[in-house]
Amino acid sequence: MNLELLIRGALVADGTGAPLCPADVGVAAGRVVLFPRDPAVAQERGAARVIEAEGLVVTPGFIDVHTHSDAVTLLGERGRQLAAAPVRMGVTTEICGNCGSSLFPALPGRVPALRRSSRAGFGGDIPIFQEYGAFVEAHRQAPRSNHLTSLVGHGTLRAGVMGYEDRPATARELETMCALLDEALAAGAAGLSTGLIYTPGTYGDTAEVVALARVAARYGRPYVTHLRDEMSRVEEALEEAVEIARASGAALHVSHHKTAGRHGWGRTERTLPRIAALREQGLDITCDVYPYTEGSTSLSAMFPPWANDGGTEALLERLRDRAERERMRRAIAEGVPGWENTVGNGGWDRISVAGATGHPEVEGRTIAELGGDPFDAAAELLLAEQGEVTIISHSMREDDVVRVLASEFAMIGSDGVPKPGRPHPRLAGAFPRVLGRYSRDQALFPLETAVHKMTGMAAERFGLDGRGVVRDGAHADLVLLDPSTVADGATYTDPLLPPTGLTAVVVAGEVAVEDGTLTARRPGRILAL
Repeated sequence: MNLELLIRGALVADGTGAPLCPADVGVAAGRVVLFPRDPAVAQERGAARVIEAEGLVVTPGFIDVHTHSDAVTLLGERGRQLAAAPVRMGVTTEICGNCGSSLFPALPGRVPALRRSSRAGFGGDIPIFQEYGAFVEAHRQAPRSNHLTSLVGHGTLRAGVMGYEDRPATARELETMCALLDEALAAGAAGLSTGLIYTPGTYGDTAEVVALARVAARYGRPYVTHLRDEMSRVEEALEEAVEIARASGAALHVSHHKTAGRHGWGRTERTLPRIAALREQGLDITCDVYPYTEGSTSLSAMFPPWANDGGTEALLERLRDRAERERMRRAIAEGVPGWENTVGNGGWDRISVAGATGHPEVEGRTIAELGGDPFDAAAELLLAEQGEVTIISHSMREDDVVRVLASEFAMIGSDGVPKPGRPHPRLAGAFPRVLGRYSRDQALFPLETAVHKMTGMAAERFGLDGRGVVRDGAHADLVLLDPSTVADGATYTDPLLPPTGLTAVVVAGEVAVEDGTLTARRPGRILAL
């Protein structure tokens, strides 16, 4: 057997949570070959390259279960630096299509409106594909450093069939949505996602989502949900998700579980025991979490759902209307039944601008710091940027984040938003931050457990066979790290700084990152289930 690569002298964290063990890790034809520790093995096996790794740990490549990297490698040079951030922190597989937003599917007549309204979420002039196969083919034509697979977004399904109207779907429209979802899952999409705080997903009721989740259940794919509320009504929103899972038969995965805003702080003390009890009762439920107390989304999500009825262009038209603007101001001040009111739960002083391409001088500043009335400042910025403004919300408490991280059913997802400006540092730092800050420095869990949350647990949840583990015959997606120094480097002022302590990242058997620098290799591909 001729090896392309041999990592010699390291300990192995195999992704299952088992204790570290000594082994030499070889790569042959893109697959892992494990050897008992043997100083002569490199010469005997004819390894083309040997990495001496005494004192280091080999892990499976990290699997980021929650990203928004759907379009970044399709944006050419503009997206290249942003696309590099995940793989530089050890992420060899990304799962996109989260929060109800994917780049497919859509009926032909709905594609132009979807493209216009999706700019705010993905940045730039992005493609929208009528079917999953076209999405896959576009990515095959755009070389990438790591692998990608996508969920099917409920919001995209809805807009792709019935537009951005705030109304129930007709029986025929729901039938069409189910048919499009069925086609995408049959072609290899990873599951169904919802973003029930975002328009147009928020316009869909529980019964609509149950019908779609039944389609996912037939394929054994999970229902992945950004809950309808993560603040004051988070427990009620969790129960809706449970109802959908039970009625549909789909496995349930709760995205970036948090209890945010002053009315939500501390509620993980109730949501986490509830999830644990549901698991004991036999419900297949898991969650993911990112290791920060700040979230990130579009500025338009700070406005009430009815303001977005009709899509981005309709929102901008309303913001130009003084009466409509006053109506929005009152809605934020007084609340709207059933709406997660982020500003009402925190305040404009806790919302900072992450990305505003035409106004880089405001990036990093809170809305309250922009001058004048904060609501008007937010409205004018949205108008000036044609709705394309990303924000960071300082909305969570550290004890809640720690409780979710420590839960046995929680895996890691960055929720990275790869857009220009000052994106949330989780895009470049989430995984090494868990390893350094929480596993090593705070001893929240051992290294083996941290690695399991990033690899084997994620692969099992999303059906990524042969990934997330270091064993004979597994896909050769690997990370070589120094457990004593691994740490995140990204900050809110410099959000793309690479981590420290990662010696190499191997994707499909090829070294894609070495000492923090991308190599010329682009071995990543689209993974169809």
